[in-house]
Amino acid sequence: MLRTMFQHAKKHPGLIPQFCFLFVGVTGASLYLLRLASGPHVIWNRKNNPEPWNKLSPTYQYKLVAVTTDYKSLKKEGPDF
Repeated sequence: MLRTMFQHAKKHPGLIPQFCFLFVGVTGASLYLLRLASGPHVIWNRKNNPEPWNKLSPTYQYKLVAVTTDYKSLKKEGPDF
């Protein structure tokens, strides 16, 4: 498959930017998928840690980008389990 891409890029140089953007897009999507799969709401091993979200501090930043929320000043409102 890579050989075919290089052959097409040699014959049609206009495809080189398209291959670069495709590579960047696939890499970014893969990294974001890995980030989502390692979050606190995903359980990979239910026997050792059945509820991992209960072990997080109340100042843990859940969102990727928090524009208006200051997580340092938050206080825990729920009970400890």
